[in-house]
Formats: sequence, C-alpha cells, structure tokens
Amino acid sequence: MIESFAESIRDAAAGGRALRLRGGGTKDFYGNALRGDVLDTRGHAGIVTYEPTELVVTARCGTLLSDLEKTLDENHQCLPFEPPHFGTGATLGGCVAAGLSGPRRASAGALRDFVLGVKLIDGRGQPLSFGGQVMKNVAGYDVSRLVAGSLGTLGLIAEVSLKLVPKPQAETSLRLEAPQARALELMNRWAGQPLAITATAWHDGELSVRLSGSDAGVRAAVAKIGGAALDASFWNGIREQSAPFFSGTEPLWRLSVPSTSPPLELQGEPLIEWHGALRWLKSTDDAKKIRDMARRVKGHATLFRAADKTPGCFSPLEPVLERVHRQLKSAFDPAGIFNPGRMYPEL
Repeated sequence: MIESFAESIRDAAAGGRALRLRGGGTKDFYGNALRGDVLDTRGHAGIVTYEPTELVVTARCGTLLSDLEKTLDENHQCLPFEPPHFGTGATLGGCVAAGLSGPRRASAGALRDFVLGVKLIDGRGQPLSFGGQVMKNVAGYDVSRLVAGSLGTLGLIAEVSLKLVPKPQAETSLRLEAPQARALELMNRWAGQPLAITATAWHDGELSVRLSGSDAGVRAAVAKIGGAALDASFWNGIREQSAPFFSGTEPLWRLSVPSTSPPLELQGEPLIEWHGALRWLKSTDDAKKIRDMARRVKGHATLFRAADKTPGCFSPLEPVLERVHRQLKSAFDPAGIFNPGRMYPEL
C-alpha cells in the first residue's frame, strides 16, 4: 500500500488539495479543526517483525493498538508509555502521531523515548526511512522521534519500530486521603526515593498510587506508603478518560508544569498525574488566564477537549520556535497538504 499512499499524496500535492491522514479516528477530537480529504491508513496493518528476546517490535501504521498489545501480552511484554486508545479503533500510526502517554509516563518515559525508527511518506510522495531497530542510531537527526506528536502534519507514518519492556512481576494500587498541597508534597518526595511507583493521581482529596516491580520491591513500597487497597481498573479509567472526572461538557485543559509547582489558582476542577507534572483541569475560565498561569510556573497549557476551539488548542509558539516549525513543515510537506492547521492555524 506504500505506493498507493504515495500516489494519492502526489496527486493531492499537484492539485493543492489538503489531506487528512486518519486511522481509526479515535483522536479526531485532539487538535484544531479537521480539514482535508481523508486518507485512510487502516488497510496498511500487521506486525512486520517482533523479537521478544530483543524487546523490539515493528508494525504498520494501520495495526490496531489492541491487537499489538494482545500479542505483546502473550509474551509478558508491554508498551512502557501506556498509550491511551480512546476507542476500539485506535491504530499504531495514530498512537505515534498523537504522541500521548498514559499514567506510566512519569516513571517509564514518554512515547517518543521508545520510538526507534519510522518509515515515513513525505509531501512529495517519497518513502523515507529514519532510525532503525536499536536504541543507539547514528544516522543523523533523529526524525523518527520528531514525528511523535506531530499529528500527521509532517508525513504519513507508514511503519514504526518501538522498544518494549517486560511486564512487572507484581503490581498493586493504594489510595490515601490528602489535600492537594499535601498530595503534591508526597508525590514529589516519593519520586526522589527508590520506591516502585509507576503511577500517581490526585483528585478531590484522594491520592492514588500504583506500585509495580518485583514482589519484594512492591511489598517494601506498600509498607512505606500505607493506605487502602485500590482496584487496578482505576488506572484504565484515567488512561482512557472513562473515569467520572472526564465526563461533562466543560472544556478540558491539559497543563504540563514542573512537578513541584504549587496548586494553581484557577477556577475549575483539577486532577493531577505524573507526580504533579500533569494537571488536568475542567474549567470554563478564560483561556488566556489559564495559559498565563501555566507560563508563570514555566509550563504550558493545551485545550485538550472542547466544543469551542477558538482559543487554539496549543499554546502559541515563540518566534524562534515558530520559524523552526515552519522550516520543518516546508522540508517535509512543501505543498502544505498534510493535516493543515491541525497543530497551529498558520501551519
């Protein structure tokens, strides 16, 4: 299907026709307004190579994320960044293009940290390969990680190689009562200690903690932290945003801030993850006020879900960064046909 994709891209570029690169469409809500004719990637599916002993998998963009995770689970392995699906049709290509990581991100690393290589079709219809199947590549600029989170604005991600990790030997979850300031203090303190913590979340006076690792390590952490037992399904509700907090019609903001930032003085209902570094906020407060507050603590704010995206989903770029974005877009997509405006209206 590579040549079929390339031909469609060349035709669109020649006619100046925008293309919307799309897999299962489970992340259609993310980013600015959708534009262009749909180029469906789901037909290009399947695992190309999987080496359990090497902890590496290569799969095509249309591969269902659920199918890939099922195969990995059979070998007691997993995607360490715990990506959200947001629907049964989620594909690997969409997962990488969105660049979103789940509750494990603070302990394991982000999605882009585990992308070893990609095959990309650029705006000229040229198939390109970047990276490989090992962690250490010396093939120039690491474009394979650059496309993670690019929302399909640089090219069609045809194939991806990812680094895997073994599933933990033991896992348990705990819940403690704590006000927000106390919860932030605890999360940051625990993050500096040798504890088997792989997820934290605070909401409405309750601090939840997941412990994963060896039996001895988990037992030691439980004795240190205390609290009541919590069902493991709680974390799936956070990852897939099926928990009650994520319901409702209010705009949902995603604030990335230093983990040590104090409680943010903003109107709305917060939920905190990643040891304090990720602050979800349901709020009808003014977008500028929210973004100014995030900037004040050296972070940034993304309008993650909203019926009205007039304020723009992503924080405006500084002039230098905007120039870099423009140059990258021009290099990979000179005709500007891939998902125009999805990240920034001017790109």
